[in-house]
Amino acid sequence: MCGRYTLAADSEAIARRFGVSVPAGLPRRYNIAPSQDVLAVRERPAGERELVGLRWGLVPFWADEAAIGNRLVNARSETAASKPAFRAAFRHRRCLVVADGFYEWQVIDGRRQPCYFSLHSGGPFGFAGLWERWDKQGEPLETCTILTREADEFMRPFHERMPVIVAPELFAAWLAADPPEPAVLQQVLQPPSGLLAVRPVSTRVNNVRHDGPECIAPLALQGRLFGDSSS
Repeated sequence: MCGRYTLAADSEAIARRFGVSVPAGLPRRYNIAPSQDVLAVRERPAGERELVGLRWGLVPFWADEAAIGNRLVNARSETAASKPAFRAAFRHRRCLVVADGFYEWQVIDGRRQPCYFSLHSGGPFGFAGLWERWDKQGEPLETCTILTREADEFMRPFHERMPVIVAPELFAAWLAADPPEPAVLQQVLQPPSGLLAVRPVSTRVNNVRHDGPECIAPLALQGRLFGDSSS
């Protein structure tokens, strides 16, 4: 699954990666959690890409209450095309959720140790996402979910699932108005392994109120930087 992630890349790096206009001075975020507003890239009807803010936790257009989004922060890529909550968005409203790392927890000696995953190459990347617009209670609400896949060999010691990271050369196919061809979809949802690096980090990330660079500092440095490697 994907329950916490980061976006600390600068505006220029995001603009280069996704081919969108990005406001200068975006706040750096180190502990993004469900129900918060997140940045995503989607395609306009004319074909241009745009950077938008969406609430993390998809609310289907047919839902009676927005609270359903609290349970739909992730969607299984294997079944999203057929599940009632996701199938319309999977067909018509795909997006890239902008990130540059994510967290997972590993049980070590009976305690949950947070670990931080990022690309070996560094920089921002796009989670495969779906978005929806819900307008049953006044102001329209736009929300999203992140697709997950079965964990590869690298991720398996940490969790049985992992987020789908879309290769840059497949951005256009994923964002296009028409669903990707089956062969292309397979490439999107089953990217090659070996892209990720991992390091243990402080348990500060366990608390959503902590949202600073100390959340991703390598654990070996925590004692020197902040006085307590597990605070």
